[in-house]
Parts: sequence; C-alpha cells; structure tokens
Amino acid sequence: MAGVTRKPRLEWLDALRGFTMILVVSSHVWGFGFGLSPKVSSSMQFLIMFRMPLFFFVSGFLAYKAGLVWDFKTFGTLLAKKVRVQTIPTIVFFLFGAVILGTEFEATVMDWLSKPLKGGYWFTIVLLYMFIVYYIFCFFESRLKVKSWIPITVLFFISLGFYETCYQPEYFDWAFGWRGPQNEFMNYSSINQLFMYFPFFLYGNIVRRYWDRAQRVMDSRWFYPVIVILVIFAALDSLKWHTLRMTWAIIPLTLARFILLTMVFMYFRHYHQYFTQRTVVGRSLQYIGRRTLDIYLIHYLFLPNLPTIGSFFNQYRHNFVIDTTLSVFLALLVIGFSVLTSNILRVSPFFKKYLFGRSS
Repeated sequence: MAGVTRKPRLEWLDALRGFTMILVVSSHVWGFGFGLSPKVSSSMQFLIMFRMPLFFFVSGFLAYKAGLVWDFKTFGTLLAKKVRVQTIPTIVFFLFGAVILGTEFEATVMDWLSKPLKGGYWFTIVLLYMFIVYYIFCFFESRLKVKSWIPITVLFFISLGFYETCYQPEYFDWAFGWRGPQNEFMNYSSINQLFMYFPFFLYGNIVRRYWDRAQRVMDSRWFYPVIVILVIFAALDSLKWHTLRMTWAIIPLTLARFILLTMVFMYFRHYHQYFTQRTVVGRSLQYIGRRTLDIYLIHYLFLPNLPTIGSFFNQYRHNFVIDTTLSVFLALLVIGFSVLTSNILRVSPFFKKYLFGRSS
C-alpha cells in the first residue's frame, strides 16, 4: 500500500473516541442494566441523539487516507483486513454472549440473528458494510481523470436518501415504527442500520478530506453561535415540542444529530491541550479510545442487572445529575472490567490478532 501519507496521530481524537465509548456503555447500562427506556432519563434521550452518529463520524474521519494508491492489491488487502477484524471477533463474542446471557443457546442465537441489533453485536457488522461501500467508492473514484468534491458529495446525499427511508414506515417495511409484516432480509442482514448511520460516516470522511477548509469554518466567528441556536430549536422540537409531524419530524432530529456531533467534535479540538498524554483525563480517554473494539465486544458480559434501580427512576423521573452520574459511574466500572479481560486475553498473540485485530 505504497503512497500512504502518514500524519501525526491526533491525540484529542482518540480521547473523543474514548468519550463516545463511555456514552455508549452508559446508555447500555441504562437500557440493559436498569431496563429503562431513554425517555425516562433526562439525559439519555438527549445523549442517544448523537452518540452513535458521533462514533460513525469518527470512523469515517479516520477512514480517509490521503495519497493512498487505490489499485487492486490495495483494495484487496484493506478489504481482507477489515473482514477479518470485523467478523471473527464479532462471531466469537456473539456466540459467547449467547451462552452467557441467554437461557437457551440455540434459541438465543436464532432470536438475535433475526433482529437488526443482533443482541447488541450489530455495530461491527454495519461498520464492515460501510467500509465495503466506501472502499468500492474510493476504488472507482481513483479512476476518475479529474479529482473533485462532487463524487463524495453525491454519495453523501444518496446516503441521506436511504437514511430518510428508515423513518417512512408507510412506504418501507424496514422503517422504525412499522407494525406490519417485517422485512426478514433487513432484519437478518442489519442493512437498515447501515441506512441509518452511513451519512454520519461520510460526513466525517468529508471533514477529513477537506480538513483545512473545515477548520477555517469551525474557527470562524459566526459558525459556532449559529449552530448552537439551531440545535436548541432542533433538539427541543425533536424531544419536546413535536411541532413537525409524520415525514417532516425527521428534519429537526437529523439536524440535531449532525449539529450535536459537530459541537462535541469542535469541543475536543478546541480544548485539545486537555486531552493529551500529559493529562490524566487525556491519557485515560485515549486509552479507552484505542480499545473501543475490545470494550464494545466484551462490555455486554459485564452489564449490571438492576431492575430495582430502574423502578426507582421510573417513579422519580428526570433527575439529570443522579441518573447521569450513576449511569456513567457504572459504565466506567464495566469498561474497567472489559479492559482487564481484554488485557488477559491479549497475553496470547493469537487472541490479540484474531479477537482484537492487533498483530503487534
């Protein structure tokens, strides 16, 4: 893969990944551990709006490799590596999770396979889909005689079109809220999750491709105030007001998702000096950020089972400080046990390579 231009690692970006992983585990503590809907929490329904979009945004940002020569060898090498890294660990921990978390192994496996979220193990599958689509796009894009922003922009808007179908239950049977016959292919393949999150992957990729211009926009005086004002109205309409109905309701939700992830991204970039290896917070978040695959695969095994706490929050709702603090605290404990388990398994070079995609 000659021709790859290697740039210094952005420490604050690793810290951002770590922060996002904490949000993911916190929401799973709330949902799986407390057995509660995000709507019960005064914070989770807000955080869930952007946590997974932010994860895919960062993945798309890191996927862009400036100067990479897209020949058949490069394409095949990258694709083979992604297939190995994304599928083998997922299959292993999916089956192990079915053994540990399910009552009957075979019934649990079939139940998880028949649902888009795969018992929680959908993320790596969908991310693999994204890389396959992206690598194919990059391969054909490299064949164009004139380099332009148009192809990636067209792909982005096409992805937004598919994203929109996920919120059109009247017309598409994979859409959320559909009460009729289910689309079995979509459920088994989880492609509907690809539709829901691919625009955020491409958004991150576009920001990285045009990083200098993106930074100029972010550093301008008008940009941040404008998006803060927009996101206040978009988030309030999506969570509280619901002034737009049916098809149009997706507009404020989508706007809030894109703006919120942009704001978090800008925050970590702006305060990058606090997220370096020289600070405790920076080192901790970076460590988590570089172990996101390990934590994602393992953390389901350590999620608490605390329905009593769920009953408490169901009765005493909207305690922002309490429910956020407790969810994050338990998430950090779960992450700690996940990292410890990962380190134990990483003693073996074989496990390190095939379970976590690391050969060195």
